[in-house]
Amino acid sequence: MIAAALIAIAAAIVFTLGTLHLVFTFSGRKLLPRDANLPAQMAQSALVLTRETNVWKAWIGFNASHSLGAMLFGTVYGHLALAQPTVLLGSPFLLTIGGVVLLTYTWLARRYWFSVPFRGVALASALYAAGIATSWI
Repeated sequence: MIAAALIAIAAAIVFTLGTLHLVFTFSGRKLLPRDANLPAQMAQSALVLTRETNVWKAWIGFNASHSLGAMLFGTVYGHLALAQPTVLLGSPFLLTIGGVVLLTYTWLARRYWFSVPFRGVALASALYAAGIATSWI
């Protein structure tokens, strides 16, 4: 079924982006600030919300949880598209939630991130929409 395949590809893109983001969060320098002094400053600064953590730990935690959210989306929607396409394509609720998540990621990527994730989630959104449209034909 073409509709399910398009949605599965969209899910795979989001899963891949999330996985790469998680790897970059815990290894390498890709998500480190260019200012070498900034991580130390972040580690010395507590959040207004609580003194139980610092800005650096929150940065790592936010990045990791963001990655896991993208990976969860990719896993769940990929599984539904491949193993339970009639459930996914027959559920306006699931299709709407998936679309809202992808459109929100696209907006966030355009507004706050950079070109690679923007292009990735925009492509995933387009494939997802094409999958839904194809299922209606």
